[in-house]
Amino acid sequence: MVFNFFKKEKLKVVAPVNGAIIPLEEVPDPVFSQKMMGEGIAILPSEGNVYSPVDGTVILIASTKHAVGIRANDGTEILLHVGLETVALNGKGFRVGVNEGDKISVGQMIMEADWEYISKNAKSKIIPIVITNSEDKQFILTEEENAVQGKTVIITGS
Repeated sequence: MVFNFFKKEKLKVVAPVNGAIIPLEEVPDPVFSQKMMGEGIAILPSEGNVYSPVDGTVILIASTKHAVGIRANDGTEILLHVGLETVALNGKGFRVGVNEGDKISVGQMIMEADWEYISKNAKSKIIPIVITNSEDKQFILTEEENAVQGKTVIITGS
């Protein structure tokens, strides 16, 4: 009989929003498309708020409320960057519902976003979801084209 006491669960990052899944290489911003911040995927949101894609701890909330960093329970660090050039909105269009240091669970609401305002006042409402410490591990990105918040696994880690 083999015991799996020490076998770690594989990381599963679920979609934080509903929308179209886009390869990171197609995000119209070189910081993301050239993977300067790490491996990942992007979602063009169709509706709704932004929810936690993993169980973990909030480690960063941008002062302009457009980005949230989460450390998953396995140590993987995930950045949700809501929109492109949204730092210039100075927090307008965003209401963050968590604080740095909060323990969060998959599916917990972390941000309300005014998609109409963001669409009119920023370059894009696309959400890059980046593993900022991806050099340490290997990840498998989904081949799905559409994301269902809380259900579609978009990134799997080893």
